[in-house]
Amino acid sequence: MSVPFMPQDIYGVIGWPLAQSLSPLIHNTGFQTLNLPGVYLRWEVAPDNLPRFLDAVRTLPVRGLSVTIPHKVAVMPLLDGLTREAEAVGAVNTLFWEDGKLRGDNTDVTGFMAPLKALDLPADMPVLLLGAGGAARAVAAGLTLAGFRQIRIATPSDKSHLPLAERFGLKAVPWKARHDAPAGLVINTTPLGMRGKHEGESPCDFALLRPAENCPALAYDIVYNPLKTAFLADAEAHGRRCISGDEMFFGQGDAQFLRWTGQHLPPAARAALYAALQ
Repeated sequence: MSVPFMPQDIYGVIGWPLAQSLSPLIHNTGFQTLNLPGVYLRWEVAPDNLPRFLDAVRTLPVRGLSVTIPHKVAVMPLLDGLTREAEAVGAVNTLFWEDGKLRGDNTDVTGFMAPLKALDLPADMPVLLLGAGGAARAVAAGLTLAGFRQIRIATPSDKSHLPLAERFGLKAVPWKARHDAPAGLVINTTPLGMRGKHEGESPCDFALLRPAENCPALAYDIVYNPLKTAFLADAEAHGRRCISGDEMFFGQGDAQFLRWTGQHLPPAARAALYAALQ
């Protein structure tokens, strides 16, 4: 007779409102495939209830949490400490216990950088970062921590990227001038191309953007639904190597799972994610 799966440790994701996140899919697949006694839940926590929820976390068998909007910054003063990555980004997406203290991490940095580290890119590679939201903060932190020195940033508003440029030492450029200089790596962190009202849109016209000399020509979209956005389709048509958003999403989840359990997410978790995005 098979032994039923009996979870003992609780993990989950908190946000408000909480969209249909695929995080429960990959983490629960990981727990069950590796026969680890954990379960990953979805909790909608209103901003006013965040302090009380964290008090409950300290008394219940909650071993780890993913944090999404609007709590990534608000949760920070409620914690006992932060990792270097969380401090650099100025936001938290992961909670974990260490020596009896509840600490915050930002695995978006690890998730974003994972496919780039495998490419061994030159630090003087010209980078164009499009967008300035929460994900862009993790991207900017990851690139600067890795030593990239030539990063331009632009947003359609021509102002929302200015604080990010100042914080990380990036070069702010007007949106209309984003195609003016060559770029080896182009990164989309805007919602353009996301399934829904912005699907089919792209923040970059690769016909107008010259590749940089003596370095690879890459395009990286953090949007993961759909897998092949208009941004990536255009980049591919102009000869660029493409990195889709599922790489970052799975990478940040894998870094969370590793921190919580000491093990990486199994291939079955990636397969489940890929199947869900088809």
